[in-house]
Amino acid sequence: MPLFPLPLNTLIGTLGTYAVYLVIGFAFGYVLEISGFGNSRKLAAQFYFKELTVLKVMFTAIVVAMVLIFLASAIGLLDYNLVWVNPTYWWPGIVGGLIMGVGFIVGGFCPGTSIVAAATAKIDGIFFLGGVFFGIFLFGETVGLYEPFFNSSYAGRLTLMDWLNLPTGVVVLGVVLMALFMFWGSEQLERIFGQRDLTKEPRTRLYGAGALVLVAVAVLFIGQPTNADKWTRIAPERQAQLDARAVQIHPGELLTLQEDRRLSIRVLDVRDEASFNLFHFTDAEHLPLATLAEEVPALLLAPANTVFVLVSNDEAAATEAWKLLTAEAVPNVYILEGGINYWLYLFDDGIGDYDPALFTAGDDSLRHPFDAALGDRLPAARPNTHSVDLKFEPKVKLELKRGPSGGGCG
Repeated sequence: MPLFPLPLNTLIGTLGTYAVYLVIGFAFGYVLEISGFGNSRKLAAQFYFKELTVLKVMFTAIVVAMVLIFLASAIGLLDYNLVWVNPTYWWPGIVGGLIMGVGFIVGGFCPGTSIVAAATAKIDGIFFLGGVFFGIFLFGETVGLYEPFFNSSYAGRLTLMDWLNLPTGVVVLGVVLMALFMFWGSEQLERIFGQRDLTKEPRTRLYGAGALVLVAVAVLFIGQPTNADKWTRIAPERQAQLDARAVQIHPGELLTLQEDRRLSIRVLDVRDEASFNLFHFTDAEHLPLATLAEEVPALLLAPANTVFVLVSNDEAAATEAWKLLTAEAVPNVYILEGGINYWLYLFDDGIGDYDPALFTAGDDSLRHPFDAALGDRLPAARPNTHSVDLKFEPKVKLELKRGPSGGGCG
């Protein structure tokens, strides 16, 4: 199984986790200060093309992190789906970026560097940081006026690979080459506008650039793990859960969970369209197994209290769907025990004569006779929990998810 991201809370507890965050934050601020990024004149100089150190440092950090993340993913050390990727909102992001950019130009700081400047008692940094807090207050008081725009043009967990429809390795190498070209161009601007003598620049930066390209090429040739690769890595542990029937929940538990207001229950029906139209649960989402992989980015952004319950006619297709989603690190995924066949046996007067073995493993065919496509118009689509007395062993245990994190220099 992948080693990263590390479950710090599990390993060292809440206080230990906060201590790690404190050390990382202090180290980041210290590096910014000794690099001169607490000086607004140095930061503002980039907008006059005299000194583009900020651009080169920040983009170097971004590109190095990108290359190492996808190299770690390629060799199986990191599960990329457990890395928080901020959801994309196109127009709010563009407008917000422009506002922050104007503030950076006028004030000489971004939020992160203003904290560094304020921590070292620089007057302009203190005033800028005060402006940041005042802006946060104004936003909180006025967001209701433009909330529809703030939540508009939602694109989900969008990455360059998704947007360009290109393999990860191609995108990684392309971004590295683009960044190096941008670094070269920035040095030329510094030479022209800042009279910088490039002959005095350290040659080690060229070695670093070469190493970055080589690692990016390695990412391209190794490739990212497929869903089958991911399942193979976790199969020893997860197959044991399947075999022990630890993730197959009784219909009675599903009904109980749906009444729990603390949880968000999403029933994912992975059957074909014909079976879904014949009968399905009220509020079930039709996500056929053949296209389920395309929905993974959206499922990863579900709230932390979401429990996914996979449904098929018996358990065959739902089990395949469980393996797919589990391999992609979607948390809190369960299988409806016996599928639709068992559900109808319990809640539709036991129509039909069934071998109980067909409830759990079969050819995934619907074994109830239907003369017409009824959809969710049968009472069994949402049975009254108070009219049945079902005994079951609760199995759902809510797993912790990775949380959102900040980005950029702020």
